[in-house]
Amino acid sequence: MMEIGFHTDAFNSAYWNFDQCLGWARDHKVRYIECGAIDGVSWIHGLGYQPHVALWEDPLLLRRKMDKLGVEFSQIDAAFPLSLPEGATLGVEYILHTLRWAKLVGCPRVDTTDDRHAPTAFSEREALNHMRRIYRQIVPIAEAYEIAVNIEPHGYFTTKPVFMEEMLDFCEPPWLTMNMDTGNTFIAGQDPVAFLERFLARVSHVHIKDVSDTLAAAARGELTGIAVSHCAIGDGVNATNIERCLKVLAVSGYQGVLSLECEGQGGPMLERSMAWVRDALRKVQQ
Repeated sequence: MMEIGFHTDAFNSAYWNFDQCLGWARDHKVRYIECGAIDGVSWIHGLGYQPHVALWEDPLLLRRKMDKLGVEFSQIDAAFPLSLPEGATLGVEYILHTLRWAKLVGCPRVDTTDDRHAPTAFSEREALNHMRRIYRQIVPIAEAYEIAVNIEPHGYFTTKPVFMEEMLDFCEPPWLTMNMDTGNTFIAGQDPVAFLERFLARVSHVHIKDVSDTLAAAARGELTGIAVSHCAIGDGVNATNIERCLKVLAVSGYQGVLSLECEGQGGPMLERSMAWVRDALRKVQQ
């Protein structure tokens, strides 16, 4: 059975903290949650207005709190744009710190990606070789911690199937896998269903994200990703693709998490999105 979770990005605009997101998950009987990692101190997080976790927070104490609420991590987002030159320094350290923290908090996956722009400091080939070295440094450590490193289609390279295929071959499975994103692949001009089918064997986590008709008309093929959907899932122009992706996942026997990425508007829009996805999931799993 596929499980439903959500990314705490849904509550960025509401200025919630992570504890409030945990409470929302408990109250709505959502077992899985995903959030970003902050490697350092952020004033807005420290004041309690950001729904992500800082790596200075104690992971064992947080795990104890989450266990009491019946909530667990499906993934932690450490998506520094690795195709930038700083990917080899800041990006590597950020991901390694997140991996160690994720092990203690009981999270099985860490998400990564590339920059949304074409490289300027490198050629395409140099940027790919640069990222190959990064993943070959990170993934053996992830294997030691038994945590999967996901590559998410979100940037210039990762939303192009030919590049994603090469990147997934940087290291052997099962420790380098893909986080499918229905919204990013669509806004980048790809067919989300075809993208999913091509990489289905490597998918270990899925972001469900719709796209509004106005955003699609203005930016499809121009952007490579969007942070969250600003329409409820099911209300946008990507809804049919999402339904078809759910069918592909069900037929394949995928048993992972569907993490919803949606502007929550303090909760109501996320509730509508969750109801729509639950209904769509029931239909494909009958």
